[in-house]
Amino acid sequence: MATALGTSFLTGCGGGNTSNTSSEASADATAEEGAVINIYSWNDEFRARLEAIYPEVESTSEDGTVTKLKDGTEIHWIINPNQDGVYQQKLDEALLNQASAATDDKVDIFLSETDYVFKYTDATADVAMPLTDLGIDPETELTDQYAFTKTTASDQNGVQRGSTWQCCPGLLVYRRDIAKDVFGTDDPAAVGEKVKDWDTLKATAEELKAKGYYTFASYADTFRLYGNSISESWVTNGESTVKVDPQIMNWINDSKEWLDAGYFDKTVKGQWNDDWNKSMSASSKVFAFLLPAWGIDFTLNPNWDGENGAWAVTNPPQEYNWGGSYIHAATGTDNPEHIKDIILSLTADKDNLLKISKDYLDFTNTVSGMQEAATDASFASDFLGGQNPYEYFAPVAENIQIAPLSSYDQGCVELIQNAFSDYFQGNVDFDRAKSNFETAIKERYPDITEIQWPQ
Repeated sequence: MATALGTSFLTGCGGGNTSNTSSEASADATAEEGAVINIYSWNDEFRARLEAIYPEVESTSEDGTVTKLKDGTEIHWIINPNQDGVYQQKLDEALLNQASAATDDKVDIFLSETDYVFKYTDATADVAMPLTDLGIDPETELTDQYAFTKTTASDQNGVQRGSTWQCCPGLLVYRRDIAKDVFGTDDPAAVGEKVKDWDTLKATAEELKAKGYYTFASYADTFRLYGNSISESWVTNGESTVKVDPQIMNWINDSKEWLDAGYFDKTVKGQWNDDWNKSMSASSKVFAFLLPAWGIDFTLNPNWDGENGAWAVTNPPQEYNWGGSYIHAATGTDNPEHIKDIILSLTADKDNLLKISKDYLDFTNTVSGMQEAATDASFASDFLGGQNPYEYFAPVAENIQIAPLSSYDQGCVELIQNAFSDYFQGNVDFDRAKSNFETAIKERYPDITEIQWPQ
């Protein structure tokens, strides 16, 4: 299932009744809607935002598993963890059984992340309905969304099959005290000049090192910037060859150079581990992190053990996007009208999205709304000492060019980093790291037959 969902879903249901069910449901707007809306996700992030702004919500059960709408319809939240692929496994099983599932058991809405969204928007798989089949016209009703988020949610034919309330531009988030010690100032504009591109940042890294600081915690911290710059997808649609982009090789070469030069902390091996979390503490010698809005709120803030105002944001060395949760209507749903209303309320209503930004610090998905937030002092962050991060997020978002996607992105992104982490740490040589990646990617995706490395 995790290899190429197109083949699995065509065998399981895509060529069968679910497509017909979808067409019939969307074509007949007067059809009676189902009593239950089943929503699949990996945490309660979407539920919290829906309950905060969706006007049809009446109540939610104490355990958070059922949300009742004013018309009596119940939303049932089916939550499975992302770890070890559990969420996708459970979702895939449900989608394969969609055609034969009882009406109130069918998947109605499911969420995906940028790293694997294309697996579900794939036109051949046909498990996520085109928005036009719901009666949503992306050209008119979603015109204020950031263009790259619409592209990300579209299939290989340019048909949009999902929508998101989020846009996830990334910034450089830095320690004010370290900036003052090394540069004599913590002013975001001045620091921005010190990190404005990779060559400038490399010279700045030497300054930081001379004072006993690391520029970033780990080589993994820079990966998203390089990975967002690939010129072609890891696997071209319909092919079985993984093509490693020259930008990925640049990340490998630069990471090795920076690690050996002492610009990264050699004890921090990757991200999302205890050492990485501790590198965000007051006792750390790490100057900066490369994070989107959710990274500041969900990761940096909880790991910081000092006072508010110790961190600030500025421009990154290059524009990048990290993350994003996409809302999809499942092919075969019996609730197309409800889903249409939810998607428009959660991803197209600027006032709703501005409320989400203010309440949850999400950088949300209307260009005009985020331009307003960038100049509105009420969007200042207490954690950032009163700085308004939207002033820096907004221009980055407007310049993001999303990398071409494939159904294999998640595995390629994870496994290339795992394989070369051993190389960076000196446990294997360069050729062995390449060989280990080739073995790992073929084990993850048995249909992959070849790995091409740039010359």
